[in-house]
Amino acid sequence: MPYPTSRDGVLEKLSGEGLIVRTPEGWSISNLAAILLAKRLDAFSSSLARKAPRVVIYEGIDKLNTREDKPGNRGYAVGFDSLVDFVHSAAPQNRFVEQAIREEVKMFPKQALRELIANALVHQDFLVSGASVMIEMYADRIEISNPGIPPIRVERFIDEYRSRNERLADLMRRLGICEEKGSGVDKVVKAAEVFQLPAPDFRVGDHRTTAILYAHQDFSIMSKADRIRACYQHCCLMYVSNQSMSNQSLRERFGVSEAKVATVSLVIGATKEAKLIKQDESETSSTRYARYLPFWA
Repeated sequence: MPYPTSRDGVLEKLSGEGLIVRTPEGWSISNLAAILLAKRLDAFSSSLARKAPRVVIYEGIDKLNTREDKPGNRGYAVGFDSLVDFVHSAAPQNRFVEQAIREEVKMFPKQALRELIANALVHQDFLVSGASVMIEMYADRIEISNPGIPPIRVERFIDEYRSRNERLADLMRRLGICEEKGSGVDKVVKAAEVFQLPAPDFRVGDHRTTAILYAHQDFSIMSKADRIRACYQHCCLMYVSNQSMSNQSLRERFGVSEAKVATVSLVIGATKEAKLIKQDESETSSTRYARYLPFWA
């Protein structure tokens, strides 16, 4: 955008974006501007300061021993890149991927962290008092949660999008932080597949929504629930890419050989029993070459 030629033009542009508000005393900075652009949120109000994301790193797989507790105090836009960099650098190494490509790789893909943190910031319920976006890292997983219940079912996160805070989402999109087109979860699922991680888990509690990224696990030790979730998400990812899942594509997702055809067929069968996927009737009826679609397709 061209920079306005006058001071009044600047004020008019900021006002039009809802970043400043005219009052009888002059101009006031809006909560929207503060939550995005503040260098120090606590300089505005304690309630805004409590909306800053907080990072907690634990020593093990539970909350017993805290290694680092870092509350934030910067606006989402000005602090976003440094927040993602800090979380990514704190993650353990992914030895499985390191061996394959012979370079140091962090356990959690940076793009996946970026998308999940941006989603948590954009989709939080600001009306829930005393609660903020939480990023909690354990030895075997990272949990990113936000206050509020999502407006859509978790099973539809991959293919649907509905923003709770439209003005915030629009500005964060134009600032290059999020895309506001529903592809964020797709990227998270794809990154988990590329890094050979278990499928991300999305959970809804009474007051919070949590996204969980797990550290690498061999297919042989994955639980039945992990395998079903991975199968469903892979099927969704293939469908939104205008493709369909097969036994072969799922074997590639799990990183297993053709010798595991029967085992992967059992995973597909269990996912069908859970009513998460269905066979594509327009394709062959052969079990070996069958194609599958998400239940909602």
